Amino acid sequence: MPKRYACPSEVEPLVTLMLGSLAGYTNRAIARSTSRENVTRSYVVTVGRPEFEPLPLSPDRLSRDGTSGHGKPVGKPDSTLRQVFITTLERERVAPPQMAAESDRPSGRNVVYLQGFHWLFLTRTEDEWRLALLFTQIGTYPTKQSPTPPRESSQGVIGQAIQTWLRDCNAGAIPPAKSDRFFNKTR
Repeated sequence: MPKRYACPSEVEPLVTLMLGSLAGYTNRAIARSTSRENVTRSYVVTVGRPEFEPLPLSPDRLSRDGTSGHGKPVGKPDSTLRQVFITTLERERVAPPQMAAESDRPSGRNVVYLQGFHWLFLTRTEDEWRLALLFTQIGTYPTKQSPTPPRESSQGVIGQAIQTWLRDCNAGAIPPAKSDRFFNKTR
């Protein structure tokens, strides 16, 4: 019988533990969703330090139509929702348009770095954590232009990676962190 670990019951240790392996989970989600013919090769290089200070929410602020983004009315704000902000740095190799039909030659590709700004809404039920919503903005790195407007991205690769990691954590498959090597609080 595999050893089971307890998923943290508080959001800060949960997210800190998750971010240590989120790049790997995301890269596997990218690999599963990418066809060999795709001319863009993307992967997450790193995930930044989380921010836990929530923004005040009113019932109509989660989406323009007053729903949670999934068509469900928001009503009054849910006290079990925990907001977390994270960033990702992604590296993409993009073939110039004239090379799109040619073979995948690294020498013929341009490298672009993108920074993702992610606003997570996590909720804890009696026995597990779930991703309620995820909004994402994408910008260039280093900053050369404004990021995209926020979009609901729970079904995107970062959302899929978070949901897969939470599934594994809830199942007791994620060991506790051996150290705080990812987020040194003395910086």
